Amino acid sequence: MNTSTPATFSRRGFLGIAAAAAAVPLLAACAPGGGGGGATGGGGSGTLKFWDMPWGPQSYADAAKSVVTGYSPADGLPSASYQQIQWNNFYQTFSSAIASKTGPAVSSGAGFQAFQFAEQGAIAYADDLIDSLRKSGKLDDFLPGTVETMKTPNGYAAIPWQADYRVLWYRKSLLEQAGVEVPTDWASYIEASKALANIGVYGFGIGAGAGNSVGSQALISLMINNGGGLFDEDQKPDAVTGANIEAMDFVRDLIALKAVDPGAPSYTADNIIEQWKTGRVGMGWHTAGLQHLVNDDDVVVASPLTAYSGDTGTLGYVNNLMMYTNTPSQEGSEAFLTAYLDGIGTYWDNNVIDQLPVLRSIVDSDAFQSDAEWVKIIDEWQPVVKPLSWQAETLFADLAAVDGGQGLQQFTQAILGGQTDSKTALEGLQTELESATS
Repeated sequence: MNTSTPATFSRRGFLGIAAAAAAVPLLAACAPGGGGGGATGGGGSGTLKFWDMPWGPQSYADAAKSVVTGYSPADGLPSASYQQIQWNNFYQTFSSAIASKTGPAVSSGAGFQAFQFAEQGAIAYADDLIDSLRKSGKLDDFLPGTVETMKTPNGYAAIPWQADYRVLWYRKSLLEQAGVEVPTDWASYIEASKALANIGVYGFGIGAGAGNSVGSQALISLMINNGGGLFDEDQKPDAVTGANIEAMDFVRDLIALKAVDPGAPSYTADNIIEQWKTGRVGMGWHTAGLQHLVNDDDVVVASPLTAYSGDTGTLGYVNNLMMYTNTPSQEGSEAFLTAYLDGIGTYWDNNVIDQLPVLRSIVDSDAFQSDAEWVKIIDEWQPVVKPLSWQAETLFADLAAVDGGQGLQQFTQAILGGQTDSKTALEGLQTELESATS
């Protein structure tokens, strides 16, 4: 499958600190609170506007438009229209449209988008929809932990519909050539990386160049793997912990044994994909869609590793569908989303999307089950996935500034470049996190 560049900030986060600050005045005109039936504008006159992002090639957009325009509402409820919004400047597109009451009634979007707009009073909370799905039994179709991350003190900010996890991939032939088994824990990962280095292959494929956020995500995945994370249970930055220091020392050990390409701090997403394609990389953490980008059956998923702490885990992002207070009918928005969830299986049936489903019914479909690597990711990795907010269990608005800011990128470049020790690098990251969430 051919899709756009994976896992750039625009697919997961929302905006950087400067953009966030600049956008707040635009949203001041939005009505407060989270109900919102009967407003004019938003969905158009008698029509619900559904704004969607380019989650795949043109074939995805064609399939999505077909699902939306094929929606048949009950009597008295509005029909729906489809519009795709490009990632470039998407935040400005949404915020200005919301301020002028010309925005969508329902949309997909970046992972933390709903939480930011909810703070500005632009989101219609999904509690009634959740209750409806629970009564119909459809709520049981969601994979464990996916719906729960949408809950805020004020209600459910959105409904999950697909996800992307950071998982460990390896090239079978290179491990065989190096004479080592697939690692099962951090100690055996070190040994496998040593063996790969002996045949001129990097054991920890990673990059942190312009636009490449997979590198920072890999480091956060290792922190989570070792029982750490970026935040405490109260959503406060908490980067300088023993678990995180040990995780970054693990990375520094890999660098010392030449498992990391010296050029890694400057490598873009395309550079890393090219290394996977040409066999320069034997192992590494990447998106769940790496197999489709590399298009090589020799590249497969490993099982989750046990860290030095004895823990397993990784970083994951759950993308969602959100409703807005400016809608011709809140009942209509909820009815549309219910029907839309029933129709999204076609994206996986027709192989037009590289993210993972969050509905068990789609996972159990013949089309999804035919992809052995995706099945393994759902079976083995999904149960140990944690959000960017971890150790806090639920998402929150400040994650957008963290995810879209420069602090994580600078931290990753410092670690990969060997510019500082783990504790000092994490102290610098702590300062950046505090600035982004203050």
